Order: sequence, then structure tokens, then C-alpha cells
Amino acid sequence: MRAAIIGAGSLGTIIGALMTKGNRPVDLIDTNREHVDALNREGARIIGEMDLRIPVHALTPDEMTGEYDLVFLLNKQTANSQVLSHLSNHLRTDGTVCTLQNGIPEPSVAAVMGRERTIGGAVGFGATWIGPGVSQLTTSAEVVKRFAFEIGSMDGVTRRGLLDAQVYLSCVGHTELLDDLMSIRWSKVLMNATFSGMSAALGCTFGEVLDDPRALLCIAFIANETVQAAHAEGCRMAPMQGEDFEDFALASSNVREKLPMIRRIWSHHRALRASMLQDLEKGRDTEISFINGIVCDTGRKHGLPTPFNDRVVELVSEAQSRRSVPDFSNIARFEELLSDHIDPK
Repeated sequence: MRAAIIGAGSLGTIIGALMTKGNRPVDLIDTNREHVDALNREGARIIGEMDLRIPVHALTPDEMTGEYDLVFLLNKQTANSQVLSHLSNHLRTDGTVCTLQNGIPEPSVAAVMGRERTIGGAVGFGATWIGPGVSQLTTSAEVVKRFAFEIGSMDGVTRRGLLDAQVYLSCVGHTELLDDLMSIRWSKVLMNATFSGMSAALGCTFGEVLDDPRALLCIAFIANETVQAAHAEGCRMAPMQGEDFEDFALASSNVREKLPMIRRIWSHHRALRASMLQDLEKGRDTEISFINGIVCDTGRKHGLPTPFNDRVVELVSEAQSRRSVPDFSNIARFEELLSDHIDPK
């Protein structure tokens, strides 16, 4: 079987290295020539919560030849138009593309690659790209082992390609098969919209968000807006990381009652810095419209207010347009929202 990862950045480097270590050879494909050369010359170096160097095979998109049976998408959604057009020439007619990208990319991927050839899912851990050939795992190895991936098909049918993907991904950590992919997709949107959104908006690590009472309250409101958007689309939130994500709905609950659950889930990810923040630091466009933007767009579609997600989109978009990096002083832009939504008693 021929397999490939397109987008061998922070996550793709780690995933490809651990697949290779698990005797599931995979081509690591990336547009960064310097990164590709380092991977081939020195192997994939994983630091942080793991300490490994693993020989891998890497190449740039123009070096792809022949057809693949299984392809994992880990590139930014902002590049999907170009990536999918190119991939159409390199995926077997009975092959499978598994999107592990942020947001809810399956419908747009299926529109190009075909619904029966498209599967997807959520990644349960984070990483930071350090430099050519080097990626830092920022989630504890135990969490990776227990909650690495949750994947499924768009129609809930278990086809061969889904099982093949599970075998490859299990080299990294536990990979759960789902019969309701959109529910896990909305839960992963919540995972990203909350801490990735605030990390990018404030220019900080997840740990710094956890340590600030104002930022932590914003997380609870961002999560609630995401749950309401998913419900409006007819989806329930799937459990993740051992927690029931339906519990993020505020309803009649006091917002502070959600804080212990937030700390339980994200305390394992304190060192993580959002990939959107990393993009801002590199002067690149972010995936904000595919993460918090999905919540905002769905809210507008159904007449639901999403002020906290709107503010995250506003701040990240401002930084993106200026090619600047936000800092924690942006928390002041959330304080007015908090004063409108929290009973001072």
C-alpha cells in the first residue's frame, strides 16, 4: 500500500514519523524545500513530550509520482483548492483521502475527491513546528496514547479505506472509529475555537489562557456558542478526551461551573501555542474563518448571537491584515463582553 501525508508540518511530521516507526511507510509531502531536505538528510526529530529521531521519506508536491491508496490531509484548509486539484492526479480510483484538518472540511473535500473516497476526523493532540526537520509534541505522551484520533466516513459506512486509515493512525495512538463524524467534527471545532482561538487572539500559550481568570471565562462562552451552533445544525457534541462536550452548554448553568471541566481537559496542553498564532508569527494567513468563523457563520445562519467567537475572529483578522502578532493586552477587548454576560453577584 502507498500512503502519504500532505502537509508535513508540526503535526504531519510527528504523525508520519510514528507511522514509519510502526512499520507503516508513508511519504511526507510538504512545500517547504528546506524542511523536506532536512527530513531526508537527518530524519524527523520529535522533541518535547517525546524524544525521537526517525528516518523518513519526504518530498515536495512536484516530486509526487504514481498513485496513492491512502492520503492524509494535514495542510491548511487555505491551500485546499490547489492541493486537491493536484491530488486528483495521484489518488487511485478506489483510494481514500482522510482529512485531519481543522474545522469541518469533509464536504468541500468530497466535492472534489468524491464522497465515498472521503473520510475525516479529529486529532487529539497538539504540536509546534520548531524548524526544518524538527517538531515539538506539546501534549503529554499519555494523552496521545489514549486519545490520538477519532475518524469516520461521511455516511457512517465502514469501508476498507477507513480501516486502513485506522491501522496507520494507530501507530501514533488509539484511533476510534465513529459512526457520527459530524458530531466529533463539531467537538473538535470547540477544542480549536476555544483555546486555539484565544491563544491566537492573545498571542500566548494555552497555559497562559488557563492561568488568566478573564480568558478562562471567555473560553466557557466560546464553548457555549459552539454547542449552540452545532445544535442548530442538528448535531450533538461527541465526547472527547473522556468528557461529555454537551456539558459545555450553559443553558441555566452558572458559567463558573464549567471551569473545572475546562481545566481538566486543557491542562494536558499547557505548552501548546495555536497553529494560527504560529501562522501570524510567520506572516501567513490563518485558518480563522474555518475555526471560529464556522461558529460565527452558523450563528448568523440560524439567528444565534456569537459575540465571543466574533471578537476572536475580529482580533485575529486584524493581526492577519496588519501582518502583526497579537499580545495579551487584547484581553481588554473581551472585558466589555464579559461585563455584559456575567452577573456581578
